Amino acid sequence: MLAGLGFGLSLIVAIGAQNAFVLRQGLRREHVLPIVIVCAGSDAVLIAAGIAGVGALVLAAPWVLTVVRWVGVVFLMVYGILAARRAFRPGELDPATGAGPSGLVAVLAACFAFTWLNPHVYLDTVVLMGAVGNGYGENRWWFALGAALASVVWFTALGFGARLLGPLFRSPLAWRVLDILIAVTMFAIAVSIVVAR
Repeated sequence: MLAGLGFGLSLIVAIGAQNAFVLRQGLRREHVLPIVIVCAGSDAVLIAAGIAGVGALVLAAPWVLTVVRWVGVVFLMVYGILAARRAFRPGELDPATGAGPSGLVAVLAACFAFTWLNPHVYLDTVVLMGAVGNGYGENRWWFALGAALASVVWFTALGFGARLLGPLFRSPLAWRVLDILIAVTMFAIAVSIVVAR
């Protein structure tokens, strides 16, 4: 279980589109618990699928990853454009809320998109984690449990811990800088997905 926890954290704790989204929502203190549940629950499903051997199916049907990849690129580019627009249009920036969509349905739709439209999530959790976890033989499900626990710990800490940065984000400038970083991250990830073969 500890091996799964450590390996899971090594894959999850990285600057990425999903983590940037969770951080932003945590700073806004908006729908954090449902977001944590979606992110950690999705990871648990994908990890279990990898341990169950779905990774071999994903590798056998590369067209699935191609479709997810291009839809993901479009989604990341649109989200990056929206973040850049928030950063460069001060009239649309409300430091109290951080601007952007706030309804639960819109936020959860974005959360599902960041999670399930990311081709790297399939390679990391289903293929890579599945391969490593299956190396533990009969203990593979303990490995999966540890990896799923890593996801719960990380997203809970990121989502609810973000409020500790609240005093820093009382100014519109801080939100502007965050949105610029988010936009750059989204564009960089989209480009990296396009160039990766």
